[in-house]
Amino acid sequence: MQNNTVSRLETQSVGSLLWEYSLPAIVGTMVNSTYTVIDRIFIGQGVGPMAISGLALTLPVMIMLQAFGMLIGVGSSSRISICLGQKNREHAEKILGSALLLTFILSGTAIVLSMIYIKPILYAFGGSEETIPYAEKFLRITIPGSILSTLSFGFNNMMRASGYPKKAMYTMLISTIANILLAPVFIFRFGWGIEGAAVATVISMGISAAWVMAHFTSKNAFLRLRKQHIRLDGAVVRSIVSIGLSPFLMQLAASMVNVIINTSLKKHGGDLAVGAYGINSSLSLLLIMFIVGLNQGAQPIVGYNYGAKKYGRVLKATKKAITAASIVAMMGALCATLIPRLIIRMFTPDEELIDIAAHGLRLMLCACFVVGFQAVATNFFQCIGMAGKSIFLTLTRQCLLLVPCLLILPPIYGLDGVWMALPVSDVLSAILTGIFLWYQWKKIRRLDSQ
Repeated sequence: MQNNTVSRLETQSVGSLLWEYSLPAIVGTMVNSTYTVIDRIFIGQGVGPMAISGLALTLPVMIMLQAFGMLIGVGSSSRISICLGQKNREHAEKILGSALLLTFILSGTAIVLSMIYIKPILYAFGGSEETIPYAEKFLRITIPGSILSTLSFGFNNMMRASGYPKKAMYTMLISTIANILLAPVFIFRFGWGIEGAAVATVISMGISAAWVMAHFTSKNAFLRLRKQHIRLDGAVVRSIVSIGLSPFLMQLAASMVNVIINTSLKKHGGDLAVGAYGINSSLSLLLIMFIVGLNQGAQPIVGYNYGAKKYGRVLKATKKAITAASIVAMMGALCATLIPRLIIRMFTPDEELIDIAAHGLRLMLCACFVVGFQAVATNFFQCIGMAGKSIFLTLTRQCLLLVPCLLILPPIYGLDGVWMALPVSDVLSAILTGIFLWYQWKKIRRLDSQ
């Protein structure tokens, strides 16, 4: 790739750039999120409703492990975009080398601790004697393999930031297609049940990690992993963590909130309610992953132009991303309202589980239309290096507002209170984010007019 391919970020039409960078990212993240959906469909149809509930227990653990991929991948890619905007290619490669070592150190530590305490973790996360055996079988295979997922996710973001959006999309497509092909074979043909889904997931992660690492060791890559840069540079590590801390905390908060949700669901609705949330959360994940993909596509455009002091282009890209995210989120809310039972039936033939999940889906996503705005606006602060504001706004939706709702509403409304806590916190956090964004845009407009 030539340097002028990266420099297009400050000259080409913002709309066409957002389309060019976001479409592959959206396809990639949406396809990658089907890991969760595929596992639940095959396990629900092939193993049973308690297996779905067991799989739901694994979600907080997997989110927690994925947090390290977010920390390194988002932090590194944001810094790389800013460096490229400043025409500092060598420093971008130093970030790449430090990110590789960080991945092995942080993910390795998390994997060891998770494997040691896996059973107490599952009990604390709302498990029962009926559901924990399924969850444990799945996690004992997928936890060690999560380092492959961290490598794939982190360096896929950096691939996109360095000017390869389509190749980044192929990374996700290849691994997901592998999972789609392998999971039914292992679950149904070989009769491995939930363990078959786990094996398929790890193999798919490995394929994705191999693909993305091959790119950065290729002589044709614009940014390369060079031996002299594979070391922990204190300043580089701090710069990665300062930006990556926001999505990292978001993931950890999401994991902890999932624990609170699971335990509350078990208390007010039993194991089937936990399974219903497992189905519903995988469906809402598809919407969230669309927005994540949109944010990933917007990130190099916003970051590069902010580094190049092209502030008008920064605002334009953010506005277009907010509009697209809001439209898709609204469509998701409509589907959840109009055809919830049809959607849930893909996952299970169990009528009791369908009833619980369909009702919960309507309530969970009734205010989904504000999520797109809130997520893109939070990403905007991250892209321009304002990690503190990004972290705070992230935590308002994932923790600071949602947790009080989860503590207040269920004792009053029972199981409905658990479902209702999510849209209430979405609306409140969107209002707060809007206030922050309005003030920041005023400052950027003043800079643009100077």
